[in-house]
Amino acid sequence: MPSSAARNDRFPPDRLLALHRTMQLIRATETTLSKLFADSEIPGFIHLSVGQEAVAAGVIGALGPCDTFATTHRGHGHVLARGVALDLFFKEIMGRAGGICGGRGGSMHVADLTLGVLGANGIVGAGLPLATGSALAHQTRRSGGVAVAFFGDGAMAEGALHECLNMAALWRLPMVFVCENNGWSEFSPTSRQFAATLDKLGGAFGIPHRQIDGNDLGAVAEAATEVVEAARTGGPRILECITTRWHGHFEGDPQRYRNADEIAALPENDPLRRSAEALLAAGIEEEALATLVASVDADIATALEAARADVLPDFDAAFRDVYTPTTLTAGA
Repeated sequence: MPSSAARNDRFPPDRLLALHRTMQLIRATETTLSKLFADSEIPGFIHLSVGQEAVAAGVIGALGPCDTFATTHRGHGHVLARGVALDLFFKEIMGRAGGICGGRGGSMHVADLTLGVLGANGIVGAGLPLATGSALAHQTRRSGGVAVAFFGDGAMAEGALHECLNMAALWRLPMVFVCENNGWSEFSPTSRQFAATLDKLGGAFGIPHRQIDGNDLGAVAEAATEVVEAARTGGPRILECITTRWHGHFEGDPQRYRNADEIAALPENDPLRRSAEALLAAGIEEEALATLVASVDADIATALEAARADVLPDFDAAFRDVYTPTTLTAGA
C-alpha cells in the first residue's frame, strides 16, 4: 500500500496539513480529557480515541454539509473533526450548563444536529439504526446527503448491525458503514466475539466492502472520499479501517488483559507521527507543524478556561425537554 506522501495528486500537502491539524486537535483534546478525568474534573466515564485519529479526520473530512453521521461511545474525535465548537464541547464533557446538550449528555451523548451530528451512544451498535434512519430520510427527501454510521469491531456480532445492513441493501440507501477495527471488543479480542469477518458479512447482503490501513491519513482520506461519493448515488458501502486503541476500554482501565509488549509498541504505528513524516517528505516545513501544534494548544486552553468558568446545570433543568409541551384549548 502506498504511503500518505504518495497521494499528493488528489490530496495536496495543504489539504493533508489541514487534516493533520484535525488529528492534532483530537489527540491534544483527548490527552487533556485524560488529565481532567484523573483530576476528577469530569463526571462519569469517558472512552478515548487516542491512536484512532486518522479515521475521524479522514472520514469526516470527506463529508459534505448536508451529510449526517452517528458516532459511538468512543466518538470525541468524530464530532471534533466535524467542527463542533470546542468551548461547547468541553463544557458538555465537564457537565456545564453551557454545553452542547446543556451538560446533560456528557461524553457518550454529544450531539449537534446543526452539523449533522446525530449523536453518540452508550450502547454498542445503537448508533447504527439512527444512521440508517437518517439515510432513509436523505433518500426520501432527495437531499443528496449521505449518512455514515461509525461502529467498532466489537459491534460486529450485534443484531442491530445485521438488520441495518439488510435494510440499507434492500432499499439501496445512501449510507456508509465505517468500522473502526482496533482489534478489541471492550476487554476481549474481537476474534473471540465474532466468528465471521466484516467483508463476508457485507457480502451476504451484497454490500461492497473495502479494508484499509486506518492509521494512514492519506489512505483513509482517499478511500473515504471514494466510498462516500459511491454511496451517494450507488447504495450502501462498508469501509473497514484497521487501527489501534492506545488507552483502555474506558479511561482508568488498567488493561491487564493486554500484552505489555503490544502496548509498548503502539506508538510505532502512531497516525500523527506517520502523517507528520509524510508532510515533511512532501515539502511542509517543520516550523509549520510546530505552529500548528501551538495553535491547537492555544485553542484548547481557551476552551478549557471557558468551560471551567461556566456554571453547573440547574437541577430543575433536568426535567425540561423530557415531554413535548402541550397547550390545552378552551373547553378541553
